[in-house]
Amino acid sequence: MQVNLGKIFKNLQTRGSKWYSTKPKSGVELKALAQSLSSKGFLRPYKQYVPPENVADQVKNICLSLQLSSEPKYKLANLDEKFKFLKSCFTDFKHSVPNSKLHELKTIGDVIRFYKTPVNTTVSYDVLKQIKLPENLHIQYDYVRFHPETDTKFNGQTAFPKSSTLVTGLKYRGRYEGHEAKRSWP
Repeated sequence: MQVNLGKIFKNLQTRGSKWYSTKPKSGVELKALAQSLSSKGFLRPYKQYVPPENVADQVKNICLSLQLSSEPKYKLANLDEKFKFLKSCFTDFKHSVPNSKLHELKTIGDVIRFYKTPVNTTVSYDVLKQIKLPENLHIQYDYVRFHPETDTKFNGQTAFPKSSTLVTGLKYRGRYEGHEAKRSWP
């Protein structure tokens, strides 16, 4: 059995009863994967959605055009019917249903409730920056990094003379300068 599989899968190698891949990923594949991860950012790429005022009326019009009942309790049991209905809703509202929510939309009322829900893509930290804070509250939005050559407070003396200030994040590596402390003993 292993001989036949070995002929079919030339890039696999066996050790005992386990199979291992010996074909490494190419550099182009790894660069594309890294680019994909970096472009995704902090949040998943959800688009902002502000529902119109007449969502229920628009959904009822879609039901009439597809010859469906516009009752909120009408079940979308047939998958073909559900697909056509949600596709029509997408073209009217320009807002698609994520795969993670498809199983929740069982009735026309569920679809109306989904399309009435706004989607806000602003990170809560950015919302905190935009609100007016009381006078006795201050939020520092950027990091404060100590560097003995640029900090004039305490004449460049640090409270931790043997510890380095390293910038490990890719996002802030260009913005903040790291400092490696001199060690007296390796």
